[in-house]
Amino acid sequence: MKQTIAHIALVVNDYDEAIAFYTSKLDFTLIEDTYQPEQEKRWVVISPPNSTGTTILLAKASKPIQKNFIGNQAGGRVFLFLATDDFDRDYHNYVAKGIEFVRPPKKADYGKVAVFKDLYGNLWDLIQFSDNHGMTQRFF
Repeated sequence: MKQTIAHIALVVNDYDEAIAFYTSKLDFTLIEDTYQPEQEKRWVVISPPNSTGTTILLAKASKPIQKNFIGNQAGGRVFLFLATDDFDRDYHNYVAKGIEFVRPPKKADYGKVAVFKDLYGNLWDLIQFSDNHGMTQRFF
């Protein structure tokens, strides 16, 4: 059985803006949006299109907490990735939806990659791993 990564946590400034960005721009599916008043927490889980179990947990945090979570790497940006089984299809779909890529597609040792920025400045690698790469089995 092929395995998947269960959750990736993404710190956001505003839940509703993040949900709108990922669901309308990138065709993510909203899996859960629950508010727990006793804990004053909102749980928002989204899933990439055509996902086989990978989900992203959106977490809201104040600026000081974000800094602690993100750290100082790469100017405080979070680097995340979306794996795809059809890089060209997904790349062209994102471009057609107005997603700005900060690095165009290129071949790498591990496969094909392009980088785009979401509305919080997080950088995403859109990756299609090579057939012989170990991560291929984790997603497809």
